[in-house]
Amino acid sequence: MSSDSQEIRRSILSKWHKTLSEYGNLFSSDTISGTSPPSVFVGSYNYPKVFVGPMVPPIHGDTSLLDNPEKWKGRSLEEIINFRLNLVRGVQKTGIEETEGRYIENLQEITMSEKPTDLDLVFIKNTSSNISMDGESAPFGPTGEIKSAKFSGSTPTKPIEKIFYDKDMKAQDAVLKLYSSGIEISKIQKCFSIGMLGKKRKLVPTKWSITATDDIISKSIVKEILQNSIIDTCKVFSYEHLGNVFSVILFPHRWIFEMIEGWYSNGILGFGSDSEDARGIDHPPRIAGAYFAAKLGVSEYLLKNKIQAGVLIFREIRPEYAIPVGVWQVREGIREAMKQKPQMVSDFNHALNLASSKTSVSKKEWIVNGDMINRVRQKTILDFI
Repeated sequence: MSSDSQEIRRSILSKWHKTLSEYGNLFSSDTISGTSPPSVFVGSYNYPKVFVGPMVPPIHGDTSLLDNPEKWKGRSLEEIINFRLNLVRGVQKTGIEETEGRYIENLQEITMSEKPTDLDLVFIKNTSSNISMDGESAPFGPTGEIKSAKFSGSTPTKPIEKIFYDKDMKAQDAVLKLYSSGIEISKIQKCFSIGMLGKKRKLVPTKWSITATDDIISKSIVKEILQNSIIDTCKVFSYEHLGNVFSVILFPHRWIFEMIEGWYSNGILGFGSDSEDARGIDHPPRIAGAYFAAKLGVSEYLLKNKIQAGVLIFREIRPEYAIPVGVWQVREGIREAMKQKPQMVSDFNHALNLASSKTSVSKKEWIVNGDMINRVRQKTILDFI
């Protein structure tokens, strides 16, 4: 980890501790009363007996922004981390098959709510104000084991309510139905996680539900774009946010997709990549959920514009991205990249030059750490350096 990353993390931690010194009683208590965005969390620790519960800030009112990644464009890393830290996580240990008890049903009701929902929680003991910022996992606020919970009434989101009561629809079909109804992906992921979808319902750890939702939707979109005409020129899109630089190349080819990530660790540049053709990916991606998040962001663009293309994405993770905040930022970063005006170039090699110039990583380093050149042209890497 670079000194820049460590300094950024120290600065954020310092400000958080200052907040605790002023309002610590709100974050270290055996009770909390507040308005959930709404937000729920299902952990993966001790699976299949997992910790499940609502996330609630110690304030009342419109708190929807605190857990709505689709609305975080232009927000700084520090702002987004503070959104997360201000949500107190109440938990109870629950088996993943237990989706019909009153506690889980209450969580399902707030998940499908149109608006933020008031909650009152009593914990077995005071919540801990200690937080984790190890640079590896996304941070979260204080956690407390719930002794009792009072949930206020809520108005359900109609498309979600309809899907919830359809016990004959497969989970995959339910995800696609909600997506086509205009429900935000972050909302669909929560419904998936809290056991609201499918025939054989169960709780799904939040991080798994995020990846599964992106995978289901992007896979469905790719099936559609395979019927579209192939573009006849190369386009390069780029976007930067939260210490992440994205360069996206679209080039004339039947659907083929690769994402290459480059990051810095102790001053050394590391890489990871995964790719697929029209048959899809045949293994769990090495770059994990970021792969499906990026695939979804770019496939939406192809579907909307009724085109088909080969896709190569460079993601440079700079030291400024000192604290990871989740793969949602990859999906939203690619979505924003595809909203920018593309630069048109005559051939793939020029596109590689342009895309790599947006980053601090050389074209050669990107190419040798991916597989696209071999897939596309059956030429040697030297032909493109």
